[in-house]
Amino acid sequence: MTNLPCSELGLATPIERVRVGVLAEKDIQLIIKREDLRHPQISGNKFHKLKYNLDYAKREGFSAVASFGGAWSNHLHALAYAGKQQGLNTIGFIRGPLPQPLNAMLKDAQSWGMDLRPLSYGDYRRRYEDDFCQELMASVTNGYLIPEGGAGQLAVRGCAELGAEIVAQTPGMDYLCVACGTGATMAGLIAGVKGRATVLGFSVIKNNHKLQSDIRSWLPEHCLQKPWRIIEGYDCGGFGKLSQQLVAFMDQWHSHSSIPLEPLYTGKMLYGLFHLIDADYFPPASKVVVLHSGGLQGLRGMESEMEKYRS
Repeated sequence: MTNLPCSELGLATPIERVRVGVLAEKDIQLIIKREDLRHPQISGNKFHKLKYNLDYAKREGFSAVASFGGAWSNHLHALAYAGKQQGLNTIGFIRGPLPQPLNAMLKDAQSWGMDLRPLSYGDYRRRYEDDFCQELMASVTNGYLIPEGGAGQLAVRGCAELGAEIVAQTPGMDYLCVACGTGATMAGLIAGVKGRATVLGFSVIKNNHKLQSDIRSWLPEHCLQKPWRIIEGYDCGGFGKLSQQLVAFMDQWHSHSSIPLEPLYTGKMLYGLFHLIDADYFPPASKVVVLHSGGLQGLRGMESEMEKYRS
């Protein structure tokens, strides 16, 4: 039993205290919520974002679920595995042409039964248009469409449960930090934390103008009155982009910590967080919790890219 994922055991994922010199110097307590240990395939926040989406699909009698993502999408990777486990057919609408040969993430998804359907970059930009989505789903038998990244009210509901779990594990928390793509995880954390800490969302997408409005659209007014803030400037040039400073930070991190990072989400968030700590953003004696949102399988596509920034 002990070898089963936390999700199958019904257990909370662990928390882990980080101890490095600058934290003691600034009198900051830093705790990592190890959501990367939630499940080996449905990793991190993806578990919570898909939980109620798949429950809804099963309850309403859908036989297939579809969604959008890039060739290295953690969301589609998790959806393919979860769909197989739930007995649902899965379809992935992929941004751009399929790489040949398929990369490791798409190979996994295909091996779990996902039907990979490439979209032109122009068509992919239409993924938020209702008419276009209806056209796509006309070719899917009895299908339910999950938005890109699993975002939406059902994802927020699942992530609110995660926020409540973090509150129970870390009494006295002052700040809760999370990497933001669609913002659904952050919205859920805001709802689940219920004002017991300030939620800081580190945007990993450059000029993500939809982020604030989407978060506001998913939350009732009483949640929006709780303390939260979007932190920008640590996207390293945009989603999927790296920088020499980010790679150097990650190498330094791995020299003193056994907690694995990937450079697209949690790595960027921690890079930004330590910059804020150095700049005295947090008052002394602050208790800061960060969500490790998983996605480590995506490292298979980034290791060679990271090496380019080490020379």
